[in-house]
Amino acid sequence: MNILISTLSQTPIYEQIQTQIKEMVLKGKLKSQEQLPSIRLMAKDLKVGIITVKRAYEELEKEGIIINLQGRGCFVADIDKNKIKAIHIDMLRERLLEIKEFADTTDISSIEMFEVLNEIYGGSENDK
Repeated sequence: MNILISTLSQTPIYEQIQTQIKEMVLKGKLKSQEQLPSIRLMAKDLKVGIITVKRAYEELEKEGIIINLQGRGCFVADIDKNKIKAIHIDMLRERLLEIKEFADTTDISSIEMFEVLNEIYGGSENDK
């Protein structure tokens, strides 16, 4: 499993692990019922504390991304397409909130934000 940790990031390490595993599951790189590395092995590979990986796994379990089978390990949960869509929308919402906070601190109006979004999608206000 290829997880990259940035010690320079303001994002906590457990959250970096959680996000990257979630993205691997949602993109299909980790398949349903596939076993994840043990907490100890993941911690050793990433050179982080066991508690850090344990927290990431617990958060993923709360979200329904993985399941923990006592004595057997952690596995990717069966996730239906509607749940994947809902998770993607939640991830989008988080990123848009960050963009909104940036816009608020730089005096960019919501109208200007929509103009940029329309430009990115190749349209304009008049195309609606």
